[in-house]
Amino acid sequence: MKGKLYIVATPIGHLKDMTFRAVEILKGVPFVLAEDTRESKKLLDRYEITTQLISYRDQNHERMLPKILEKLDMGLDLALISDCGTPLISDPGYKLVSELRELDYEIIPIPGPSALTSALSVSGMPVDKFVFLGFLPKSEGKRKQLLEKYGELGATLAIYESPHRLLKLLRQIYKVLGERKVFLAKDISKKREAFILKDVSSLISRLEKEKEIHGEFVVLVQGNIKD
Repeated sequence: MKGKLYIVATPIGHLKDMTFRAVEILKGVPFVLAEDTRESKKLLDRYEITTQLISYRDQNHERMLPKILEKLDMGLDLALISDCGTPLISDPGYKLVSELRELDYEIIPIPGPSALTSALSVSGMPVDKFVFLGFLPKSEGKRKQLLEKYGELGATLAIYESPHRLLKLLRQIYKVLGERKVFLAKDISKKREAFILKDVSSLISRLEKEKEIHGEFVVLVQGNIKD
């Protein structure tokens, strides 16, 4: 019997958002693959999980894959977690899951927190159709192409953005797509959690008055209402 790989979602902020099943799985497997073992140890310590952590990132995938396969072939179950939220959603794991699927290993999701779905659920924007773009490229030209392409759709656009690039993104949204409603979800489930829904021009004016922008953001952009 080959071992299984569990894809385990972990809290994006508030540590009490950990599910009972996630704790059970992480306690039950012999090894947990983690993006950053130092960050993950804080979570495991909180729930008295003593399972051994193994560093797994996209950068060490080729080196780690044979070791992972060896453990699975021994019948050992493994769990994959990222620093926070659901693995693979703008986090490491795609290469591993893709290759294990090709090799017919069993992969099981352990559902839980996700910044993407959390933001969509409270935005007040249409969520029957949305396009997740993750973190946009650093190149202004490539960002423009993506905004032009997907901004024509009648679907809410979902983007992850860092604080130091947020204002630049909003200005480009206004320049490329014109005046649209934008929802900002900041530091979801954390101490400085905040939600704002305004026209993009109003958001730009508001943020330009701030000395410094802090936090992690999910940016939701109104779809093309003419579509």
